[in-house]
Amino acid sequence: MSELKINNTPVRTSKNYQINNIKLENIKFLASEKFDNILYQDLDNENIELSLMTSDFSLTYGVGKELENEVKQNSNVKLKLELKENTNRENIISFIFDEENTQLIDDIEIVANENVKGQITLKYVAKKDSKVESKYDANNPCTNLHNGVIRTTMKSNSELKLTVINLTSFSTTNILAIENILSEKSKLEYNIVDFGGDSSVTNYYTELIGDNSENNLNTIYLGINKQLLDMNYIAETRGKNTKVNIDVQGAIKDEARKHFKGTIDFKRGGKKAEGSENEFCMLLSDEAKSISLPMLLCDEEDVVGNHAAAAGKVNNKELFYLMSRGFTEKEAKTLMVRARFNKVIENISNEDLKNELLTEIDYRLL
Repeated sequence: MSELKINNTPVRTSKNYQINNIKLENIKFLASEKFDNILYQDLDNENIELSLMTSDFSLTYGVGKELENEVKQNSNVKLKLELKENTNRENIISFIFDEENTQLIDDIEIVANENVKGQITLKYVAKKDSKVESKYDANNPCTNLHNGVIRTTMKSNSELKLTVINLTSFSTTNILAIENILSEKSKLEYNIVDFGGDSSVTNYYTELIGDNSENNLNTIYLGINKQLLDMNYIAETRGKNTKVNIDVQGAIKDEARKHFKGTIDFKRGGKKAEGSENEFCMLLSDEAKSISLPMLLCDEEDVVGNHAAAAGKVNNKELFYLMSRGFTEKEAKTLMVRARFNKVIENISNEDLKNELLTEIDYRLL
């Protein structure tokens, strides 16, 4: 694939915004490439059924049809997790890139049965002390690829906390399509940590079809060097008394670029629906570039919608205060980024994973 135009906005905007889609070049899929470096940590096998067979699918939006078809036809990892009973564990599945595992095409299906509560964490990471975790090299093209689909079905009165963590290396192109369907009285809390990859492209679509269903999406992102982050979040409220809340906090430095596209679509019949989206980008350099496009679409009168997006440089008063307490400028800025990210990081119950994220922030900023 020489060039792909992907991650289209649900509604076209002026070309001047340069945000309708993005172009990725030289994406290469390697035939018969295997990926078997998967770690299952504290998986509750009594209450979560794990199988290697998923159902057929067709995404409503997705990143792009070419990439969707690649997952459907040539995925090298298929996982279906069905929550049968309540589980209190933070069930963690890690996909670890190393010298032998460089291409991951994963099809993941998650089903939360009726009246079930649980939490699942999916982590994409480069093996420590391996060549794929090396520092950024502008002359070294991407050699690793992640192209994945995560589909979640929330049945009536189910609750799920789902966390997706991207800590891939600078030699990785990371592409992920997420799709959720929420039934009556279900509640989905989604946390996304997007730090890795030379390019990281995410399409998130959630459909609240059941009355009194709720979806909260919290994202933190961090871009450095010449990283490209492209986020396209879409929520459709169809049931009555549904709620959707999108909160995105990020920071970019050096020559990193970030695109955020957020759309809440109030469909006819979804009375009393509430939706809000908020995105803030902290600019840590003059060369970093942030583009945001929050949108509200409405075909129903009896709804409440709010949206906001902002980007700004570091608050000089806060920076001066921290530096007057003995911190260097880099250390002070890192603390300010940590504060922005605290809501998501503190929501992770696994202490080792929480410390890993804090270490990763220091690694990328100090």
